[in-house]
Amino acid sequence: MVNSMVRRLALAVTLAATGLPVVATAQAAPDLVAADAMAAAVPAPNGSFAVAAAANGPGKVIDLTVHSAAMNRPITVAVIPAADPDKPAGSLYLINGVDGGTDTPDWREGSNWFTKTDAVDFFVGKQANIVMPIGGAGTFYTDWQVDDPGTGRNRWLTFLTTELPPIIDSAFHGTGRDAVAGLSMASAAVFRMAQEAPQRFQMVGSFSGCIQTSNPAGQAMVASIVTARRGNPLNMWGPPTDPAWIANDAALNAEKLRGVGVYVSTGNGLPGPLDTLSGPDIDGSPIKLLDQMLIGGVLDGITVVCTALLRDRLAALNIPATFNFRPAGTHSWGYWEQDMHTYWDRVAALLAG
Repeated sequence: MVNSMVRRLALAVTLAATGLPVVATAQAAPDLVAADAMAAAVPAPNGSFAVAAAANGPGKVIDLTVHSAAMNRPITVAVIPAADPDKPAGSLYLINGVDGGTDTPDWREGSNWFTKTDAVDFFVGKQANIVMPIGGAGTFYTDWQVDDPGTGRNRWLTFLTTELPPIIDSAFHGTGRDAVAGLSMASAAVFRMAQEAPQRFQMVGSFSGCIQTSNPAGQAMVASIVTARRGNPLNMWGPPTDPAWIANDAALNAEKLRGVGVYVSTGNGLPGPLDTLSGPDIDGSPIKLLDQMLIGGVLDGITVVCTALLRDRLAALNIPATFNFRPAGTHSWGYWEQDMHTYWDRVAALLAG
């Protein structure tokens, strides 16, 4: 911590010399936090390392660029640092849906946790690092067997469980006691993260997702999502008879969740209180509302069935879990924002340091 304070003092002096404003606290000066994080970041055991850190906004968000050794490319990770970055804090990893957070090089132009919910404002002042990796559209955030012409080299499970966490810990004073949450496509991924690294990801949250991926319906779902993003599902887990499908089915491997806190939420596809012209992200548009009610309704009509199956699976294994079946609601960001708030109430004590 002394070295951290020395680095900040040196940077403050440098900024003062250039005539830029100097703010006394790191919380009010994200550029100082970014510089400190970059200076403190230690490479992961496999050689993955932080390339750059920059405070590009909005709010206190820092863009951390991490070179993934497994994927041999840089990955952008948006981070909201803990309120006091000099004190230990756990990290909440927020994993995006089917588009990986954006369809452009800039996550600020996409649909993700930081642009479609109040996460940036909600988490400011909380003693936890909020970590949002960018990318992985249509990949299920898993380790693919072979490189894919459409989606490239995908070793996302390796990146999220072994490459990124130690870098976050060193850069942002992480405790190694973390939680993870994901929506839609990411639901299967966050359960797999907790199964692969239960000592790190001690709580998992899943919102409007299906984690059963190896049965015929699950394989069809996976194939449709992957192909829609120009990927070939055969490059991911092989043909439908490949054992990799079973190995990556989080529901079949639910025994590995024993000791992990589990929170699962879903709507049922029926129009709910946020499915109105005045609802979040509708902007009074009848077309947006119709899309949310039709497409979003169908999707959560499916996920409610998946969620009930998962509830029964965990109950049969006597693994404690909390399930929130909303009486109505669609596959949309307004409900996921509510889920994020509810989930935070459950993980705050774990992450507080």
